[in-house]
Amino acid sequence: MGKLVSTIFVTLDGVYQAPGGPSEDPRGGFEHGGWSFPFGDDDFGRFVTEVFERPGAFLLGRRTYDIFASHWPRVTDPEDPIAAKLNALPKYVPSSTLTDPAWSGTTVLDGDLAKEVTALKERTDGEVQIHGSGALVQSLLALDLVDTLHLLTFPVVLGSGFRLFAEGAVPTTFTHAGGSVTSTGVSIQSYDLAGRPEYGSYELPENA
Repeated sequence: MGKLVSTIFVTLDGVYQAPGGPSEDPRGGFEHGGWSFPFGDDDFGRFVTEVFERPGAFLLGRRTYDIFASHWPRVTDPEDPIAAKLNALPKYVPSSTLTDPAWSGTTVLDGDLAKEVTALKERTDGEVQIHGSGALVQSLLALDLVDTLHLLTFPVVLGSGFRLFAEGAVPTTFTHAGGSVTSTGVSIQSYDLAGRPEYGSYELPENA
């Protein structure tokens, strides 16, 4: 059974919207698209390349799928570690509006999300990887279906945009599974889903 692994970029204030370019996701008048670009370095590239050594399939939100489908099929270098996997491996998109995907190897999931993703994990050897797809990640976290979260936090605050952990998120605790910081200050941290938070208090007893 495959693990569901999310890799997502966020700012210090938790924004995941449009990290890769100004036209990527301008919803809500978002003017900060491309905020991750200045922080790319060899450390960052090495981590991403390592992630792409492990997928058995990809699960993508509709918006991320459209962005990827307009770019990666045009990257035909067989030595490109990212394009080679994205173009060759199965891709799954939960959507009620995508009916005729042009990207080879794409399957639309239009049934119950929890059942579809659970079945996908069960039949996949290797990781089922989600890249970006913030709204989908939020839904899957709420369903306790994400096994590992690679959270890449960039040293920038934007003050607006869609946030990954928004008001109303399901309370969740994770186990830290490793991490590093790139030369440009991107904090790459990996977390395994552990369950619900536990609580305590630092207050001293009244009769202490």
